[in-house]
Amino acid sequence: MPRYKLTIEYDGSPFVGWQRQANGMSVQQALEEAVFAMSGETIVVHGAGRTDAGVHARGQVAHIDLTRDWRTDKIRDALNALIRPHPVSVIAAEAVGSEFEARFSAIRRHYLYIIDNRRAPPALDRNHVWHVARGLDAQAMHAAAQRLTGKHDFTTFRAAECQANSPVRTLDVLDVARKGDRIEIYTNAQSYLHNQVRSLVGSLEHVGSGKWSADDLRAALDARDRARCGTVAPPHGLYLMQVDY
Repeated sequence: MPRYKLTIEYDGSPFVGWQRQANGMSVQQALEEAVFAMSGETIVVHGAGRTDAGVHARGQVAHIDLTRDWRTDKIRDALNALIRPHPVSVIAAEAVGSEFEARFSAIRRHYLYIIDNRRAPPALDRNHVWHVARGLDAQAMHAAAQRLTGKHDFTTFRAAECQANSPVRTLDVLDVARKGDRIEIYTNAQSYLHNQVRSLVGSLEHVGSGKWSADDLRAALDARDRARCGTVAPPHGLYLMQVDY
């Protein structure tokens, strides 16, 4: 049975998240319905990451199994035509071996979080950035962020409903940089806990505003206590940028 790897971009604003759910349209469901319209096959679209409601992607990866061979450009173009008007785009489709798994073959996931740090609220990007009107010190945020890289127990920065077997993760990169009125927080790791990135961003915002010091951030990590987490950043500033294999 031929297997195909899809690279996908989407605006998460109208979706209940990546994963199919009973309470509304998901990205997974929109893609599965487009595959059915293209091929007549009811299949499961397996994604590399289960992004939450409102989270966006520029480089989500998924795989699908079809019963016959398809030209990859035909898959890309047909899915893009049939998935309208949902804000989802299949950037690329390629044939892969049966050993490829979008989720389990991934060796690194890259995320970007964008904070709009100006007094005036955004008009065009309000569903795509977190607006923080008070001034933030990006340099202090970056310095504090380095206290969180490496292998740690991230219980403090893990959603209560997280189903991962272990709270231990290795955070390879956590960088913070100001670009004009925007603060960009970039991170990569092999895998993340549920709400980990948004939890980290919200706590870094406390550092940027002067509410917390770098020592406070590290103490929150070491406490291994969800109650010590800062405000969880909203989903609409988060982007899944790339998945490495």
